[in-house]
Amino acid sequence: MIAKTFNLLVIVYLSTNTAVDSSQDVMKSMTLTFTKGLDACKKEMDLPDTIDVDFNNFWKEDYVVTNRNAGCAIMCLASKVDLVDSMGILIHGSSHEFAKQHGADDNMAKQLSDTLHSCEKTIGTLNDECLRALNVANCFKVEIHKLDWAPSMDLIIGEILAEI
Repeated sequence: MIAKTFNLLVIVYLSTNTAVDSSQDVMKSMTLTFTKGLDACKKEMDLPDTIDVDFNNFWKEDYVVTNRNAGCAIMCLASKVDLVDSMGILIHGSSHEFAKQHGADDNMAKQLSDTLHSCEKTIGTLNDECLRALNVANCFKVEIHKLDWAPSMDLIIGEILAEI
């Protein structure tokens, strides 16, 4: 009886632990794809290299991105992967599909998309698109950390360096 209970606990633990790991893997994959165009955006918008620090630290729980230029880069990157329309508004179906393309199941993709839209509504409208994108990104990051889905920045940076 004890062995069966122990086995059941191990199975439950592994299934829940795998869900977190796979969620973190999805977030890592999305982050890597999302940031691939960073150098191009920096050139197009004449953004300083100092924003690299913000992107390298983005998923750290205690790090808050405050640099407006990072927000401009986020807007540019979002447009490159078709997450926003010409007015800079998130496209609900696109965010859902983007998540699914990176391994999310329908439930996770819906939750990610809903989280993004909830953050967008919470932030409201701002005259400055860059600050708006920055605030939405920071809100999204906080919510992803609450779910324990934030990817490890060390793994992301390692994969970026491996590609170079």
